[in-house]
Amino acid sequence: MRIALLGPLAPWRGGLAQYLGLLGEALATRGDVRGWTFTRQYPGFLFPGETQIDPDAKRPAIPVEATLDSIAPMSWRRTAASIERFEPAAVILKWWVPFFAPAFASSVGPLRRRGTRVVLVCDNLVPHETRPFDRELTAWMMRNSDGYLVMSDSVERDLERLKSGAPRRRVPHPLYSQFDRGRFTRASAREKLGLEGDVVLFFGYIRHYKGLDTLLEAWPEVCARRAATLVVAGEFYEDEAPCRALAAAAGDSVRMLSRYVPDDEVEALFKAADVVVLPYRTATQSGVTQVACALGVPVITTDIGGLSETVIPEETGLVVPPEQPAALAHGITRFFDEDLAPRLRAGVERVRRANSWDALALSALDLIGELRPERGVR
Repeated sequence: MRIALLGPLAPWRGGLAQYLGLLGEALATRGDVRGWTFTRQYPGFLFPGETQIDPDAKRPAIPVEATLDSIAPMSWRRTAASIERFEPAAVILKWWVPFFAPAFASSVGPLRRRGTRVVLVCDNLVPHETRPFDRELTAWMMRNSDGYLVMSDSVERDLERLKSGAPRRRVPHPLYSQFDRGRFTRASAREKLGLEGDVVLFFGYIRHYKGLDTLLEAWPEVCARRAATLVVAGEFYEDEAPCRALAAAAGDSVRMLSRYVPDDEVEALFKAADVVVLPYRTATQSGVTQVACALGVPVITTDIGGLSETVIPEETGLVVPPEQPAALAHGITRFFDEDLAPRLRAGVERVRRANSWDALALSALDLIGELRPERGVR
């Protein structure tokens, strides 16, 4: 089977590109897989971070062409023509925000008319932060897709509401095991980073819906009971002044790494941590939980969307109500006071063995088979 991937791939940075690349490598053991990615992903004025590129990111072990400019219609035609020469049975497309609907739908629409099937890997069907025309753009993309891979109950419910009865497979989000290179133990990671005592990690880019302010409001209560350090590692995608003020009020128990964290630094950060906290206000899922699990770290998360589905309460982590600093502080202090780390880390280890990229690839192939492509199968 010939399979095309469309979306962010290295050197584009972040979990989306890593996901698509690792899926492509797993599929390549069973078929002919090629990738198409961006020449320009977000226009600079729409991207809140400092850079969209990670020059040190590991390139996927499949052929990749950079053809797609998200705001240049001629590139959409060129991308469609380039993929058409491959004549794939299916295009697997990473979908996360409606902004990309014109580029993606225009690139795959001509292929569908020739018998190629289009599968969306759905991170979100309803965006965290709504904007004008989101509904119309999402509908446009869904008219130009045939099957769906979903990774949480909440996304599956959104799919059923938006396109009832659509072919889909529910799959667990695989673990980002590429970060565990065996370079650090807990002790050596802490020595490298200059950390000691109880260590809590907040990881990933920072926007309002991720609730860092809730965690910072809870932090003084944690520090009143524990000798703890909160490490905030991620780039601000919004005004950082409110969180900076809360962090300053907490004193030197908060360490801010307010920048994009390259892959090479991820292992030490997670291995130095006792627990990772995701205090989100809204979410469908988060790749941070998969990074934490891959590196053996329990998670405390809020009970919203599909995020709490990624944690088995009292087995791999704790679940607390959203936007309640006191409840979050209680969850964190309970984790340390009751010495839950050994039991929860044992649960994380059991999950590590179950969530593989190979399993995701098999589900994708099974879905493509159900969709009965009219070409690209030998």
